[in-house]
Amino acid sequence: MPRYCFQLQVRPDRLEEYVGRHRAVWPDMLAALRDSGWRNYSLFLRTDGLLIGYVEADDLTAAQQAMAATEVNARWQAEMQQFFTGLDGRGPDEGFLLLEEIFHLEDQLARVATTEP
Repeated sequence: MPRYCFQLQVRPDRLEEYVGRHRAVWPDMLAALRDSGWRNYSLFLRTDGLLIGYVEADDLTAAQQAMAATEVNARWQAEMQQFFTGLDGRGPDEGFLLLEEIFHLEDQLARVATTEP
């Protein structure tokens, strides 16, 4: 399954509240993410507000579009927008910077295994 990693910047003065919001994500938001094809989704937050997200999806664009079509996502993004910097009017789900994967252990182990005698 394709893996995606992204970056956003949380306002340092709002870190505690942001973390609190993610300790109790709305059940209908969790279900919408699952039903839209988001898998193995995690967020990692540094103390200066650097947020790194990781998600697996068959097609991230399709998963994002499916989420964008839900009412719960519109409510969640409207509430979350206040926590971020650098979005230039976009919602957090539209403003993240995708990072290029340059190494994956299992991929390289599989490649080596197929080339060994």
